[in-house]
Amino acid sequence: MKVVHVISGGETGGSRKHLLSLLKCFPKGDAALIVFQKGLLYDEACHLDINVQLLEQTSRYDLSVLKKMVNHINEKDYDIIHSHGARANLFTYLIKRKLRAPWVATVHSDPSLDFMHKGLRGKIFSMINKKTFNSIDLIFAVSDHLKNRLIEEGLEKEKIKTVYNGIQFDNRLHLSKLKKEAFGLTEDDFIIAMAARCHPIKGHEIVFKALKELNDINIKVLLIGDGPSKKDLEAKAREMGLISQVRFLGFRSDVEALIDLADISLLASYSESFPLVLLESAKMKKTVIATNVGGVNALIPDQSMGFVVPKGDPASLKEAILTAKKIKQAGKLGDMGERLYQHAKSHFSLHQLYEMIYDNYQHIL
Repeated sequence: MKVVHVISGGETGGSRKHLLSLLKCFPKGDAALIVFQKGLLYDEACHLDINVQLLEQTSRYDLSVLKKMVNHINEKDYDIIHSHGARANLFTYLIKRKLRAPWVATVHSDPSLDFMHKGLRGKIFSMINKKTFNSIDLIFAVSDHLKNRLIEEGLEKEKIKTVYNGIQFDNRLHLSKLKKEAFGLTEDDFIIAMAARCHPIKGHEIVFKALKELNDINIKVLLIGDGPSKKDLEAKAREMGLISQVRFLGFRSDVEALIDLADISLLASYSESFPLVLLESAKMKKTVIATNVGGVNALIPDQSMGFVVPKGDPASLKEAILTAKKIKQAGKLGDMGERLYQHAKSHFSLHQLYEMIYDNYQHIL
């Protein structure tokens, strides 16, 4: 079976990691990748020796790539086209009648929120993206919560399959160790790692409010990720007197090592599907505090494995951080991380992800 995955190429977060990990599971020669721009994803795909085809656009509105897509996909005689993201969905939608293979897509996030805070242009993009869904032959939703959101949008539940994200759990020992001193941290600090792009949907300001209420200079937050709100968040941290507690690290390629350095991992989002960063945290045996979004409860089914708090609630987040710090002082925080690791390894492995997707490919063929 020959499969071609299609993605814009500009992704730097969870969907990029998800796709590259999945592609490495396929037998050599069975899977290929199409991207429309150079970037981190393209560079990593080349480094991993993945068969990647660059159909470069002069801008995101350059539709000359459509003819190239049709020719490339039909000439290679792929059995399945698998798209990821709004641009890849739109382009595949526009050429579907010229393709011989069925079309499947993974929806990584709530389509109603993908273009939030982008005004009229965002509303138009969101409407177009949702329109493409009706033409997809099979949709993979990365959580039951996201599947239900798609059904609410009017999609037939029969053509939506829940396939949770998965990662490889057996390569943890090869991680490089980071030193706290390199980030201005001490042994007395309670360190929180928050890997999330700087965007309003990720809830950074809720974290700042919780920190302000905690009023503990030994609680430090490593903010890992770039994004459109980074300068605003830096200004907000200064305004709230938190700049000595918050480290803005920007984009990093060593996210797992930074999570390993921390005491806990934090997700404060207003919306998620099934966050890959939580699986990475589980892999590092780190206790997690996460808002009650997407498929979080599937990963953290009870309080013995972590903390699930309401979204947009700084008081609840404050209490969870305070409790986690007390558990660390009692020497029990590692036990929570170990339980989370065992649960995640049993239910969300990369092998399970690949097997479920491959079985669904066979079913649709």
